[in-house]
Amino acid sequence: MKLFLVFLIFSLKISLLFGQVSFGETQKINDQWKYSKGDSEQAAQKAFDDSRWRLLDLPHDWSIEGPYSPDLASATGYLPGGVAWYRKSLKIPQNRQNQKVYIYFEGIYRNGSVFVNGHFVGMRPNGYISYMYDITPWLQFGDENTIAVRVDHSQSVDSRWYTGSGIYRDVFLVYANPVHIAQWGVFYQTSLNNKNLASVNVETRISNTTSISQNVRVKQEIYDKEGVLVASSLGNVMVNPGDSNLIRQKLKVEKPLLWSLDHPNLYKLKTFVLNNETLIDETETRVGIRILTFDANKGFALNGQNMKVKGVCLHHDAGTLGSAVPGEVWKRRLINLKFLGVNAIRTSHNPQAPVFYDLCDELGLLVLNEAFDEWEFPKKKWVEGWNVGKPGFQGAYEFFEEWGETDLKDMVLRDRNHPSVFMWSIGNEVDYPNDPYSHPILDQEGIQQQHVKGYQPDQPHADRLGGIAKRLAAVVRTYDPSRPVSAGLAGPVMSNETEYPGALDVVGYNYTERRYVQDHKAYPDRVLYGSENGHSYGAWQAVRDNDYIFGQFLWTGINYLGESFRWPSRGFTSGLLDLGGFIKPRGYFRRSLWSEEPMIYAGVYPLKDRRRGAPIDALPLWNFENGDTLRVVAYTNCQTGRVFLNGKPAGPEMSRNEETGMITWDVVYSPGTLEIQGLNDGHMVVTDRLETTGRPVAIKASLWDKKTLFKKGDVLQIEVSIVDENGRYVYLSDDELACKIDGPAQLLGLESSDPADMGNYNDNRQRVYRGRMIAYIKAQGMGKVEVSFSSQWLKMDKVVFEVK
Repeated sequence: MKLFLVFLIFSLKISLLFGQVSFGETQKINDQWKYSKGDSEQAAQKAFDDSRWRLLDLPHDWSIEGPYSPDLASATGYLPGGVAWYRKSLKIPQNRQNQKVYIYFEGIYRNGSVFVNGHFVGMRPNGYISYMYDITPWLQFGDENTIAVRVDHSQSVDSRWYTGSGIYRDVFLVYANPVHIAQWGVFYQTSLNNKNLASVNVETRISNTTSISQNVRVKQEIYDKEGVLVASSLGNVMVNPGDSNLIRQKLKVEKPLLWSLDHPNLYKLKTFVLNNETLIDETETRVGIRILTFDANKGFALNGQNMKVKGVCLHHDAGTLGSAVPGEVWKRRLINLKFLGVNAIRTSHNPQAPVFYDLCDELGLLVLNEAFDEWEFPKKKWVEGWNVGKPGFQGAYEFFEEWGETDLKDMVLRDRNHPSVFMWSIGNEVDYPNDPYSHPILDQEGIQQQHVKGYQPDQPHADRLGGIAKRLAAVVRTYDPSRPVSAGLAGPVMSNETEYPGALDVVGYNYTERRYVQDHKAYPDRVLYGSENGHSYGAWQAVRDNDYIFGQFLWTGINYLGESFRWPSRGFTSGLLDLGGFIKPRGYFRRSLWSEEPMIYAGVYPLKDRRRGAPIDALPLWNFENGDTLRVVAYTNCQTGRVFLNGKPAGPEMSRNEETGMITWDVVYSPGTLEIQGLNDGHMVVTDRLETTGRPVAIKASLWDKKTLFKKGDVLQIEVSIVDENGRYVYLSDDELACKIDGPAQLLGLESSDPADMGNYNDNRQRVYRGRMIAYIKAQGMGKVEVSFSSQWLKMDKVVFEVK
């Protein structure tokens, strides 16, 4: 694990401002915003007095600041919404007055109304979509200008999961020549002529905001990772006043290094726009050369190699950080998932922040990019606990008719240059039976998930789904013909009676493994996969053993806020990782199924506490009562396993049970060391052990990113655990720790991953859960930083680093 992490950490970097809007000079303007919770009619005005407002840096999510309350909705994690304002003062230099100036928001949740010097610029209701405004007409060049943003999340029960509230992603100012590359105006597609020659077809849209026609030259250059020029092209395009035009250019790359999961090779495409030999705009786009193939019988192939997609679904929060998640935090989480064998992510059920896709490009992870969870009608939003009581019906459906196609277009335009993106999803479970659509076929058959059974004639008829799906699919194909259109179907039994599946190129089934065989026979041209699945071994066998099912996406990859159970409950807990991004036991079970490297994990649970079904959450613990009979569980991909207690055999050598996907022994407890060994061809290749630990004695803190030198703005992650006198991890510890920072840094949050701790997450104290937590620290300035952790009766520990 350590070697795996070191390799990935040092081979990654979070990049490119260029790729945000694909034109102009881009400046991040996250610093020094004023914020106030509540509404004010005058807050948009330049002269408004905001001196008493809170000063903060973006991204910012006010919902996560709480407090948690049982009076709020379980759907969004018992956390508040509301209305708030943000304001920022910007001086726009006088020498910029002949340029265009734009402001670009990666994401505002939600109903973000933007004002410049008191003038209303625009409002976008969708909280997950990135968008940009031309603010040139309202600026005062050479003077201070006021940007004001009103965020309206007063309908706080508008989602089935936690959304957050506020300007929770990055904000940019863009300066540009009046003639420039259009927003998201560079698009490339790749093909392989043969193994020694690839074609990169580039489309560049040029915008002309002047009153006269413009004839410009467009130059394309492709560089490899060593900075060597490998291909170039030069062309001309005429652009009419107040219009835009497209130029298409083809470049040839010899002996291409393909983008793949194991070797995510990336090239750099530089685009230059010249007017009379004067450079007027430029941008950089990362290029991954790869070929996608989908087949109804053979499944999915990347670069001609058939493979199984081993995916997870992910929401966009990170526990105590809420929805304002730094790229460094995503990096750690994605690396941990890849270590477990995960090779694909489904963005459930909305576009993620741009840095997320950059990381997937760099790591070698496929992305199923999803747009919507509901269309024209609302789904149920649970208020008192997941699937409990009377639901609410607020939601994004309210603006779907007006904005749905525009939102989908903008998602595709923004993300279509990421080689990691391999499919577009236009919806998740919009066909959930009787939530809201219904059909007479439901009188004959239902689905595997909980639902209202039988045909409900007062509900919208499922026949409506086909027309909407066709409309949305056409939008995707207009702006990206290179990838298939998909969706996650909750009710294939119902949707098969409509035109919905036929509108898709690839059809995802949610929790519907039982229909794989019959629907493959009934619809032999349908490309099938599991778009959302449980963690059972049988669900994976249905993928593994059928060539025509190319993969699955587990629900879920990481525990998330919202979709909570009855109070107290912060969120859903079926992830491979917990809220702090630590690997859970079921993560190691999944690694035993998905990883090709020999591995074994030792877990235990008392037989008297055995739950029904496969024990995929067996604990890494060897502290019980003498004489207890324990079920010892081995998650392994080795041929056989064997168990020892205090150096003596405690059970027979066994192979994996093909009904449960694991090996188990019943062992009578005595303190000491439990060891399990994995064998291939009779030779031990891996081992794991559990030891009886003593009482908590000390705190152990270590930086996840092994660097010791950081720059201002970096977010550091410190993993903290409790150990006994011999330095062994004490799983049962629940000590409360205090975090103290000396130096130019800020504590962003402490996350212990306890799903039932509804306390205060805004201070510097937190109780560890199962013996550990993670601390998020932001470097604020230059100098030495010392972060210490202390607790009564425990030996403290500290981490020291330098910011330059």
